[in-house]
Amino acid sequence: MAVPKKKVSPSRRGMRRSHEALSKPTYNECSNCGELKRPHHVCPSCGHYDGREVAPAGDALKSAVHT
Repeated sequence: MAVPKKKVSPSRRGMRRSHEALSKPTYNECSNCGELKRPHHVCPSCGHYDGREVAPAGDALKSAVHT
């Protein structure tokens, strides 16, 4: 069974984990209303996706999209 010979220092441990940081979510501008929205998602403010309206805009859409 393989056992480490020495303790892994905090610096080395941190370097190993450096790529595991969470990235910020990306946002794009809606082509219809200009609000920020997630890529490949229906715009929560106007209900448009890919240049056409796919859902009616309003409070019902915002609660459905943000859950």
